[in-house]
Amino acid sequence: MSAGLPQTATLDDEVTRVTEENVGKKEVDEAQVEENATTGADVYPGDNGSLRAWLVILGISFTTFGTFGFVNSWGSAQVFQAYYEETLLRDHSPSTIAWIGSVQYALIFLPGLVTGRLFDIGIFKIPFFLASVVLVVAIFLTAECKQYWHFLLCQGFAVGISCGVIFGPAMGLVGHWFRKRRGLALGVTAVGSSISGTVLPIASRRLIAQVGFPWTMRILGFIIMFVLSIPNITLRRRLPPKKVQGGLVNLAAFKSLAFTAYTASVLVAFLGLYTVLTYIDISATRAGISPDFSFYLISICNASSLFGRISAGILTDKLGAINFIAPFTLIAGVLTFAWPFAKTEGSLVAIAVLYGLCSGTYVSTFLMPIYEMGNVLDVGRRTGMVMTLGAIGALCGPPISGAINNATGGFEAVGYYAGSTVVLSVVLMLVARHAVLRRFIGKF
Repeated sequence: MSAGLPQTATLDDEVTRVTEENVGKKEVDEAQVEENATTGADVYPGDNGSLRAWLVILGISFTTFGTFGFVNSWGSAQVFQAYYEETLLRDHSPSTIAWIGSVQYALIFLPGLVTGRLFDIGIFKIPFFLASVVLVVAIFLTAECKQYWHFLLCQGFAVGISCGVIFGPAMGLVGHWFRKRRGLALGVTAVGSSISGTVLPIASRRLIAQVGFPWTMRILGFIIMFVLSIPNITLRRRLPPKKVQGGLVNLAAFKSLAFTAYTASVLVAFLGLYTVLTYIDISATRAGISPDFSFYLISICNASSLFGRISAGILTDKLGAINFIAPFTLIAGVLTFAWPFAKTEGSLVAIAVLYGLCSGTYVSTFLMPIYEMGNVLDVGRRTGMVMTLGAIGALCGPPISGAINNATGGFEAVGYYAGSTVVLSVVLMLVARHAVLRRFIGKF
C-alpha cells in the first residue's frame, strides 16, 4: 500500500484513475487544437522555436534547395537551354526546347491540389519519399537522353512532378510548427532555394565543359540524393490529421473575398514575376554584353534574393505579411519596366541585385497570408489550390513574354507587359488586405 494513497485504494485503482484522467485530457487537447486552429489561436504554443521545430525548418530548407531552387536554376539560367540548342537538340527551335523548362517549372506548383489534400488527411511521408526517389532517378535518366521527347519526359515532366509532390506539402509544415515566428521560419526555408539558384547554374556550366553532359547530370543526381536525405529524416507533421470530410478543392474558401483576391494576385504575379529572371541574360547579350558576363546575372539575382528572403522572414512577423510583401513587389514591378532600358554592365548588375532582393521577398513569403485565411488544419488544401492556380501563371508567363519579344523584336514591350502584371498583383494583394482588416491601417 502506498503511503500517499487512501487506505482503501490499491495500486491498480490509482493506475486506472490516472489513465482515465490522461485519456480525458488527450480528448480535451485535441478538441482545443481544433478550436484554436479554427479561431487562429496558437496551437501547442510550446513548439514555436523548439529544437524539433527548427530541425523541421532545416529539412524544408534542404527541400527547397533540391526542388524549387534546382528547377529555378535549370530553367532560368539557360545553361541547359543553350547546350541543347548547340548540341543534343540543335534540330529543334529554341521555343520548342524552352517548353522543357516551362513544363518543369509549372509542375512544381501543379500537384499542390492533390498533395495538399493528402497532407491535410495525414498522408505525407510516403509520397515525399517516393517523389524523392523519382526525382533522383529522373536526373540520372536525363544523362542518357538523346531525343527531344526523352528530355521532355525526364527533365520536364518527371522532374517537375516529383519536385511538386515534395515542395508543396513541405511548405505546409511551416503552418503546423510555427505561428509567432512563422515569417522568420518561411524566410529560412527559402534560403535553400536561393543558394541552389546561385551555385548550381555556375557548377553545371563548368561541369559540362570539364566532364561532359552525362557526368554533369550524374553528379547533380548524387548532390540531390544527399540533399533530399536530410528532409526525409527530419520532416514530420505536428497536428492531427483533418477530420472534416471534403474533396480536393475547398470551393467554400472562395466565398471569402480576401482569399479569392489573394489567389488571383498570386496567379497574376507569376505571369510576370519570372520574366526578368528568364530573359535578363538574353537581353544583356543583345545589348552587346559578353555572354561570359551576362551568364552570371542570374546568379547575381539569386544571390541578392537571399537577403530579400531573410529580411522578409524577420520583418513580416513584425509588420504583417502583405504590409511588407506589397511594397517590395511593387518595386519589382517598377524594375521590370526599367529592365529593357539597361544596356550597360553596371546598370544590368544594379537591376539584377535590386530585382533579386525584391522578388526574393515575394517568393519566400507569398504563402504566409494563406495561413491566416482559414483553419490551419486545412492549410494543405488551401495552399494547394493557390499553388495550382499559380502554376498557370508560371507556365504561361515566360512563353507570353517570349511571344511579345518575337512580335516586337525587342524587350521594351515585354517589360511593359510583365511589369503591369506585377503591379496588378500588388493591387489585388491590397484588396485582400482590406477585406480582412476592413480598414487601411493595421497589421496583416
